[in-house]
Amino acid sequence: MIKLVHLFRKNYKEILFQSAVFIVLFIFYSFDKHNRGNIGVDQFAFFASYSLVAFIINYVLLPKLYYKKKFKLFFLYLFLLCIGIFLVEELVLEKIYFPDTKGNSFSNFFYTLIGILPVIIIFVAFKFAWDFNKKQSEIEVLKTTIKDSELQFLKSQINPHFLFNNLNNLYSYALDNSPKTPSLILGLSSVLRYMLYDCKENFVSLSKEIYHLNDFITINELHIEDRGIVNFKTSNISQKYNIAPLILTVFVENAFKHSLANQTDNIKIDINVDINDSGQLVFECKNNYLTHYNTTSHNKGIGLNNVKKRLSLIYPKTHDLTISDEDNCFKVNLIIQLKPMTK
Repeated sequence: MIKLVHLFRKNYKEILFQSAVFIVLFIFYSFDKHNRGNIGVDQFAFFASYSLVAFIINYVLLPKLYYKKKFKLFFLYLFLLCIGIFLVEELVLEKIYFPDTKGNSFSNFFYTLIGILPVIIIFVAFKFAWDFNKKQSEIEVLKTTIKDSELQFLKSQINPHFLFNNLNNLYSYALDNSPKTPSLILGLSSVLRYMLYDCKENFVSLSKEIYHLNDFITINELHIEDRGIVNFKTSNISQKYNIAPLILTVFVENAFKHSLANQTDNIKIDINVDINDSGQLVFECKNNYLTHYNTTSHNKGIGLNNVKKRLSLIYPKTHDLTISDEDNCFKVNLIIQLKPMTK
């Protein structure tokens, strides 16, 4: 009894759906202009036998054979069911309800099936439709689960990547007893706090992300010292939009990393963030490099590949990323259609 209750709770929607299909089909099947809609016991008996065959097909043959691609066995048992329902109708039901008419003779097999199969086919068609919709829903849930898992994995790569780079810098400052070491530790603490606690959600407020980006740039400016200049400009930043966290940070980190590795002076990094009237974030990041520098490595690495993958997952068909390399200047242009904050 407990198993039956559990089974009903698990499949109550399908049970209600199939019950509704049974009632509607029976009404159409039993309608006869000569009896003016009066439903006879014989009609119910014949229809119940067809329904039983459809039930066997839907809940035994389809899941056990057809969906497992055992087509030969499926069609063999299907043929045996057709013979079975034909014999039941001819030898049992017609003998009981029409002993003086139909029960006196043996009808043609194919002629009898013409009257039986439409009802069974409709039942099976509705079952196919139900299973198809259920499978599609399961696929969508699976896609969402995979997408969320992949995003969490990609996001988990960012923190160690950032931490590894900055701990190396912090180590070198500590060895030199640099007076900037406390500021670097404080800034790094602030950025890590944001990464660990504020970036757990898939989206954060744009203003918070820009505030974090400013902290991140400040940390990296300490490494440049008097070897160059960093310009960071923002305009039209609104609190009504959200953004996937750490998207912009990766591009900025890439610019600092390659500029610092390539040049001893005349470093120039320009970062601009703007929101246009269409609610699109327009991001531009440029950094210069020396001619002898191998720029092929500039477009590779965990961080950049990571952010490209995240953009394709979070903003499919709603972002445009262009990375160019001209006149000793590596340039990133990114446009994202932002989503408004949900209350």
